[in-house]
Amino acid sequence: MYDTELVIERLTSVLEALERIPRRFAEIETPSGFTDTEAGVDRMDAICMILIAVGEEFKAIDRKTESSLLSRYPEVNWRGIMGVRDFLAHGYFQVNVNQLFGICRDDIPALIHTVRKMIDELS
Repeated sequence: MYDTELVIERLTSVLEALERIPRRFAEIETPSGFTDTEAGVDRMDAICMILIAVGEEFKAIDRKTESSLLSRYPEVNWRGIMGVRDFLAHGYFQVNVNQLFGICRDDIPALIHTVRKMIDELS
């Protein structure tokens, strides 16, 4: 069994980080918005850093819960989240802005929803 309070604490930290992504993404209207201006590059850097940290934290949560927690939420591609972390950490200069744009627009809102649900169900 795992320490539920610790997992809730870690999920809360993840949620707070994830909730910063929509604010940073708000002014990006197209994938090239990440690269056309210094401000766009700064936003991309910040978002990528959050995705790296979040992916790493989900890896730790999965280890601490012996893979029993994340598997209860199959609507999320957990391997994909962890894979994005690995790619960004090791291949940052090859970031595909089209994919990053899609992650921010399509995946992050759903992930925020799921993490909130996880916290509620564990509380």
